[in-house]
Amino acid sequence: MANSSSFINKLLGLQGNLMNFAYQLTSNRETAEDLVQDTTLKVLDNEEKYVDNVNFKGWVMTIMRNIFINNYRRQVRSATIIDTTEDLYHLNISQESGLETPEGTFATKEIAKAISDFTDDYRVPFSMYVAGYKYSEIAEHMNLPLGTVKSRIFFARKRLQETLKDYR
Repeated sequence: MANSSSFINKLLGLQGNLMNFAYQLTSNRETAEDLVQDTTLKVLDNEEKYVDNVNFKGWVMTIMRNIFINNYRRQVRSATIIDTTEDLYHLNISQESGLETPEGTFATKEIAKAISDFTDDYRVPFSMYVAGYKYSEIAEHMNLPLGTVKSRIFFARKRLQETLKDYR
């Protein structure tokens, strides 16, 4: 029991440091408080995994950093729509895209129309790139040199910017 109370006392002594670190990570007081609470619970749940000769503060801060990174990745995953249409016309967009408005729907149709006007040589690599494929994956899929894929995506982007210059 004395060892467990020593562990808890060490953890309580770090609460100020944890709050400062959490605020640096989140830049939001309420989110930082939630992160400190999540970290404290995780540390208490994993008390048996702590080894006495390990830097306690470093161990706790690492747990906090990992929780923050996992939460961030979870938010990014839930906020992204993956385009599964056959032609890959739609851009990966946030859930709060503004598409519910008539202007947003019109703008999306204009972008999709501009992309669909590209020849397959430019439309396919550009759409794959927007969908999240890496240059090397696109090159392999299309049996093209990497430089050709990069060039086509660059020129497709330039053409799209020129076509949609009124939206800037």
